[in-house]
Amino acid sequence: MDTDMGPAPAPAPAPASAPDRERERDVAGVERRWAVVNHRGPYLLLLVSALLAVPTAGMFGMRQGDWYATGGLVAAGLALQVWWGTVADTLRVPSATSIGYYAVRWVIAFVLSWINPLFCVYAFTGYFGARRLLPRPVVTVGLFATAVTMSGAYTGGMPPSGRTQWLLFGAILVVTLVLVAVSDRLFATEDERARVQAATISELERTNAALQQALDENAALHAQLLVQAREAGVADERRRLAAEIHDTLAQGLTGIIAQLQVVANTPDRDQAREHTGRALELARYSLGEARRSVQNLAPVALEYDGLSEALKKTVAAWGERTGVRAEFTLTGTAEQLHEEVAATLLRIVQEALSNAARHARATRVGVTLSFLGDDVILDIRDDGTGFDPLALPARSSSGGFGLDGMRARAERIAGSLAVESEPGHGTALSARVPLVRHE
Repeated sequence: MDTDMGPAPAPAPAPASAPDRERERDVAGVERRWAVVNHRGPYLLLLVSALLAVPTAGMFGMRQGDWYATGGLVAAGLALQVWWGTVADTLRVPSATSIGYYAVRWVIAFVLSWINPLFCVYAFTGYFGARRLLPRPVVTVGLFATAVTMSGAYTGGMPPSGRTQWLLFGAILVVTLVLVAVSDRLFATEDERARVQAATISELERTNAALQQALDENAALHAQLLVQAREAGVADERRRLAAEIHDTLAQGLTGIIAQLQVVANTPDRDQAREHTGRALELARYSLGEARRSVQNLAPVALEYDGLSEALKKTVAAWGERTGVRAEFTLTGTAEQLHEEVAATLLRIVQEALSNAARHARATRVGVTLSFLGDDVILDIRDDGTGFDPLALPARSSSGGFGLDGMRARAERIAGSLAVESEPGHGTALSARVPLVRHE
């Protein structure tokens, strides 16, 4: 009953989640149904009252003049409702117009109930939207006036005749007012709860919108970071390949040229054969290095295998090639990582193993890949000669491919690299990077 005959237009809602949108659709559906009741209810109740008044006219002593008055009031009630239907949607309630509408409707219902008590069916409209059509101080007056009309009709019509009817009218009026007060209090509590819930939902919607915006920004930053990491990785691979060509192929070709120059300038066949053999060995070695450099140009180990399997095969192949005992260990549940993350960790292991083979003179190397919550940790340990990290020279302007290169790789994907080493006590590297799953 406590619904608005003419609700004000609601502001556009903020973006909401699926449950919030479903709840809003339910609320909107209830409001639409109540709007239909508020619009058509007075018509229906007035028609029912008029139909009941016809066969009961003699019972309540309706005369010819009463019929004229009843017809005029029914027509006035219909006209009032038609007018209200045209202006209700354009008004903010409560207002002077809504107060006037409520008052005129009550007067019509009161006079009709005076003529024939069965018009109390139409008078029941006085309970419709009283708390919204009327300002708060006037609501009590409107509900009291409607209760008077209803109580008079319950006791046989207004005015009561005789002491007994007056007492009955008073008793019914008191009971009705108590019920109205309780109902009004319940409706007020429900309205307050609805307002609090609406405010909470609005706040949650704003929070969800802000969170979604933050997630979108984070996703954009993450995508940008991966693009930068990919571009930096390409530049690193170019520098690494240039360094490998300089350190292996170029030196090998220089040695071959030197050996062939000796062969060309010596008449001694044995000496020429010896230098030719050395040239062939250098050529084979350089060819092997060229093949290795080309193979390492792209992480082909990740083409068909996940990171853990690729690391296992890489460590095993390195151990067989160098004769060093090498072991790979996986802890946690392996997940399919983003290709940039997997390639970065594989490159770090390859560089660490290469350094161990060149400098550490280790007899045992262990590689551990750990999946811990939102991080992936890569540990490489050896029992080699070790070194003093503080005594290392500063990174050259051309960029190194040792510790600085591994650290730069980790930092490009928002990770870090820690180094622990001491002369004579081996080396331990630990790379920690965010766990970014494969898209």
